[in-house]
Amino acid sequence: MTRNESNAFPAAAVSCAVVRGGRLLMVRRRHPPNAGRLALPGGKVEAGEPLAVAAERELLEETSVRARADEPLTAFDVIERESDGRLRFHYVVVVMRMAWEAGEPVAGDDASEARWMELEALTAAADGVCATAAELAARLLGAGKQR
Repeated sequence: MTRNESNAFPAAAVSCAVVRGGRLLMVRRRHPPNAGRLALPGGKVEAGEPLAVAAERELLEETSVRARADEPLTAFDVIERESDGRLRFHYVVVVMRMAWEAGEPVAGDDASEARWMELEALTAAADGVCATAAELAARLLGAGKQR
């Protein structure tokens, strides 16, 4: 749905960075933004919901993986406009570092696929990975950066 830009406000969202055994948990997004591309799991923050709680909830809903939210890693904007310039949506996404606790990825909710991926596989996927996820994967999975 298109919103009138003068009445639009950015929506808060979270992405979940879960690294386990040198692999990053990724999902294939079912819906915009980045529909059909590999991305970090996540979604909208509900009103009154702390970022950590939102990240843990979204991760579980989208992948069946349980993880504890740690610290924010970074934040970025996702802004999309209609062809006439009107704002389609604006998300402010906070990426949370997550500590895996239990479960193996099973796609659910807004994901059509969920799996652990090594940096080489993400690099090989090229344009099939959203840009922010590719940058974070390089940062988190690069030499000497694994946790």
